[in-house]
Amino acid sequence: MPDRRLIYLATFLRALATGMMGVLLGLYLARLAFSPGEIGLAVSAGLAGATLAALIAGLAADRLGRRRTLLGLALLSAGGGLGALLFDTPGAMLAVAFLGMVNGQGRDRGAALVIEQAMLPATANDEERTRVFAWYNLLQDAGHGLGSALAALPQLLRQGLDLDPLDAFQWALALYVALFLAQASLARRLSSAVEAPARPSRRPLTPESRRRLTRLSALFALDALAGGFLGTALIAYFFHLRFGAPDAAIAALFAGARVLNALSHLGAAWLARRIGLLNTMVFTHIPSSLLLMSVAIAPDFTTAALLFLLREGLVEMDVPTRQSYVMAMVRPEERTFASGVTHLVRLGGWAAGPAFAGYVMQGLALGSPLVVGAAMKIAYDAMLWVSFRRLRAPEEGREA
Repeated sequence: MPDRRLIYLATFLRALATGMMGVLLGLYLARLAFSPGEIGLAVSAGLAGATLAALIAGLAADRLGRRRTLLGLALLSAGGGLGALLFDTPGAMLAVAFLGMVNGQGRDRGAALVIEQAMLPATANDEERTRVFAWYNLLQDAGHGLGSALAALPQLLRQGLDLDPLDAFQWALALYVALFLAQASLARRLSSAVEAPARPSRRPLTPESRRRLTRLSALFALDALAGGFLGTALIAYFFHLRFGAPDAAIAALFAGARVLNALSHLGAAWLARRIGLLNTMVFTHIPSSLLLMSVAIAPDFTTAALLFLLREGLVEMDVPTRQSYVMAMVRPEERTFASGVTHLVRLGGWAAGPAFAGYVMQGLALGSPLVVGAAMKIAYDAMLWVSFRRLRAPEEGREA
């Protein structure tokens, strides 16, 4: 429990920092007179750094030490925030964003997740594992939401203390640095119980685990590509053009969606205890995709918003169950590698999807990405269930 609480607190603090930076990075760089192209490059550089770090974490964290790797990642991220405070030229900012893994997307997709998801099963027995992942994801979502609210800090400082606008942004960046330094302190307090067990061989996976992970990764790539079709920016754009919804209404809609996402993680853990991990993943995901298809043909904004919120209450119930299932399918000493591989596969799909979705939206119809993305997700769910329906987690009995 002490290790689990430390991991929970660390992921919450990191999500706070990530949520805040997701809102502030573009605004801060605009204050420094960066062009839109330069801002986009800085965001991409941060994501590229995060992807490289996730690859290294998946391959080497067990050898370097999970606690030591988490400490190093937190210090590098704090250094990225400090660099953003000290440097104000595009070239320097690109280097800072890459080395410090500065995340301008507002959602945590970094290397620390790879390691934490490998650590968490060691803090619980098989029966508790899914509930542990549910709380982990709930705290992430809560941190992202509160972090977005913290992005109001520069404006509050300007109004309350009469600070220069640039100085107010820099105080917010100082808070970003402090949050990652606090996470580094928590990493140092973890016990040796979260480290990887000794490997019986030099191979990262046994042949059985490799077969499972290969099939899962191929399916996760399809799901992530479909998810790239359904990014927040494109769905918000759809609501704006299709229904003429004002910005404030769209913002409120997505705020409500994030609350439902967070609560659904606990519902997923409850349901998985009753019908199993794989069934929870598949039979909550398919209805969410059908609801999304119906959003594309809804007659008005109110109907579309209600359908979308119903979808958001189901769509992330597969997240903690998926993480728990992957960790159950491999040996304890293989968990970091498995987490890293599946994480990278999903990052690649998310990155590729929006470009395809934009062309589909432009060439076919405004709501076509919603239909295409939802159809791809249904295909993923069907193939996942057919491929793995007989392979259960230990707490459910391995074979059907």
